[in-house]
Amino acid sequence: MEIGLYTFGELTPGEGGRVTPAERLRDLVEEAVLAEEVGLDVYGVGEHHRPDYVSSSPAVVLAAIAERTSRIRLTSAVSVLGSDDPVRVHQDFATLDLLSGGRAEIMAGRGSFVESFPLFGFDLRDYDELFEEKLELLLAVRDAERVTWSSRHRAPLEDRGVYPRPLQEPLPVWIAVGGTPQSAIRAGELGLPMALGIIGGLPERFVPFAELHRRAARAAGHDRPPALSINSHGHIADRSQQAADESFAPFAETMNRIGRERGWPPVTREDFEAARTLRGANFVGSPAEVTEKILFQHELFGHDRFLLQLTVGPMPHALTMRAIELLGTVVAPAVRAATAS
Repeated sequence: MEIGLYTFGELTPGEGGRVTPAERLRDLVEEAVLAEEVGLDVYGVGEHHRPDYVSSSPAVVLAAIAERTSRIRLTSAVSVLGSDDPVRVHQDFATLDLLSGGRAEIMAGRGSFVESFPLFGFDLRDYDELFEEKLELLLAVRDAERVTWSSRHRAPLEDRGVYPRPLQEPLPVWIAVGGTPQSAIRAGELGLPMALGIIGGLPERFVPFAELHRRAARAAGHDRPPALSINSHGHIADRSQQAADESFAPFAETMNRIGRERGWPPVTREDFEAARTLRGANFVGSPAEVTEKILFQHELFGHDRFLLQLTVGPMPHALTMRAIELLGTVVAPAVRAATAS
């Protein structure tokens, strides 16, 4: 199983207050470099257009990381495809693929927030249709150098070439899925790997999404089931209670701020502790606990990749670096050994 990380580039605390965006971006590069050094397989950067995040352009951040690394795969997590231009997305990640020696991936999704839609002049009433059309164009551009294509929301392409072409043929495109069965079916029908985000509730509730994905792929005639990734929140420290104490305040600060925007009830410590039990959604604990939980979910899903979001809130950089070290040197080897056998 591949083990990796993803981040939204949350602004984190430093001496005298939060770090600056420039400092945080440099921290992201350091975190990715360490992830490679300790043997992790994937590093992802999400796209957000808010003052509490610094990564509105994942491909640029990943390009900086590409110049400091040589092996780790580099993915968006996610690219908000509905508010972007698929031609430009492909060009950005094809460029990243060339710079990185063939390590780029696109994780296409609808995104956690909707600020990018009015920012780039799109109507939220077209939310679903925009994603469907733009995914179709992204795959057309990926699969052919010259493209003829038209839709309701974009100017048509008439035998236009899209350059540069990536080293990987084809450039990997994953579909990020939260809680919509139709999204899992679409990914399967297209033969695309699926990144299933589980950030709340019992993981067993999401098993039908994996089954729908695989069943749709078989029905569409794809010989091999496309890969599945489980993406979740968490934090790792040397001791279980230490991990909980370090991560609760940043996690609650972020989730409660977002919750006020969306009408969610406040996160309590009781909620947080329940979510980090074996059958909860969050991977917060000691290396042994996180290992056990990954393997428990592997029994449920049989997934090929696990990505952990460590910085769900303003987590100090030093604590994140220690969590990365533990994930790479303790958790990942144990999970790989268990799943290989």
